[in-house]
Amino acid sequence: MTDSDNTGWTELRDAHLHLLNHGKALAAVQLADCTSVADVLDRVRGAHAALPEHRAGAPVWIDARGLRTEGLAERRYPTLAELDEASPGRPAVLKSFDYHALMGNTPALLEAGIEASTVDPPAGVIVRDGSGVPTGVLLESACNAMYAAQPVDTSAQRSEQLRLAIDDLRSRGFVEVHDMKATPQLAELLLEMDDRGELDGFGVTMYAVPDEFERVQKVMRFAMREDTNNPVRFGGLKLFIDGTLNSRTAWMLEPFADPLPAHPTGIPNYTPEQIEMYMRRAHHERFDIAAHAIGDGAVRALLDAYEAVEKQFGEEPGFTLRIEHAQFIDEADLPRFARAGKKRAVIASLQPCHLLTDMEAIERLVPHRASRSFPLKDLIDAAASAGRDPAEMILLGSDSPIVEPDPADNIQAAVYRRRAGMDADRAIAPEQAVTRAAALGLHRSRIGRSGACEV
Repeated sequence: MTDSDNTGWTELRDAHLHLLNHGKALAAVQLADCTSVADVLDRVRGAHAALPEHRAGAPVWIDARGLRTEGLAERRYPTLAELDEASPGRPAVLKSFDYHALMGNTPALLEAGIEASTVDPPAGVIVRDGSGVPTGVLLESACNAMYAAQPVDTSAQRSEQLRLAIDDLRSRGFVEVHDMKATPQLAELLLEMDDRGELDGFGVTMYAVPDEFERVQKVMRFAMREDTNNPVRFGGLKLFIDGTLNSRTAWMLEPFADPLPAHPTGIPNYTPEQIEMYMRRAHHERFDIAAHAIGDGAVRALLDAYEAVEKQFGEEPGFTLRIEHAQFIDEADLPRFARAGKKRAVIASLQPCHLLTDMEAIERLVPHRASRSFPLKDLIDAAASAGRDPAEMILLGSDSPIVEPDPADNIQAAVYRRRAGMDADRAIAPEQAVTRAAALGLHRSRIGRSGACEV
């Protein structure tokens, strides 16, 4: 529920989501509205009772999504013993709503090959108890072992997930989306849908992580779909510069109020030199970069690298840098987004709707940086001061399935800076509020459109 009226919204763009995961999440066990550990365990027990034990000779996993520990009364994951009791003998995974953390039960940990002797992977943490035994909670890259252990979806399952996702997005008024973790399979499915005329005015731009980049690019080139007028387009490279707020792995300029041991300012995934390397390649090969950066430290590292490339080549970089999420932006870095007069520039791709789920985490983990959370008004003002149209510099999305792709949630967060029904004094950084018209203008698809938005 929001304070915003979304009646009749059409021609919208979600500039940051994950199509196949959105479709898959529609059928998963939902934990987003759980308010206690008992609620979570009840959902797991219900799924355990409803699902068959095996399918095609393999165990059927419980796949639960949307867990937000800050929203639970206990502010913790279940214990391993509690989760094992709720799902006896069957692998079960509880995925954090931000997909940067998860918890597996004992059968799931065994399937993933995680035990006391398993070493933490680079940029990842296997959370352990006082005796060094894994608790089941995995952070950042440590989650990859669990993802790899889960059954792989068939082509038919992926096709159905994609259809469900697009049908759902159309029903919400979207005509354009940007997928932020594209795979060759997604590209092939979208091209097939386009060939059958099933997209019918629905546009998808894809960005791929380094491991998938060349394969997705190859699929698109083979299909000769590099024309910007095609409904299925390849945008460029997706990088994950840091983690997330709730997992305390976002790369911050100042320490968290309750930091992870040995990681007071979060966990960077790349060194500055590695970020520059990717940007030099983007400049030479002329593809854009969309870089996940939650913390103000990650945002600054990207801006520093972009300007270093510009200085190195003595010319404007030949690519656009999209900073995805940009949940925290230091005040000193705001003018660096606007870059007056630049054709290839920096874009802030925000999801204000995350403020609605992150309010407790902001208040508890970064109370000293709350005023820099989703600084939408400052960004709009910076664009206007540089003579740029804010709607060209600022994009809005949802990051579905992290949260629902409901544009009303972005409007709620941008205009009121709090959840619907909350007292006004609970607003996070109310000085960053903008008008409904301004927020909606940043959500409009720009395909065949023009026009600026007003604060």
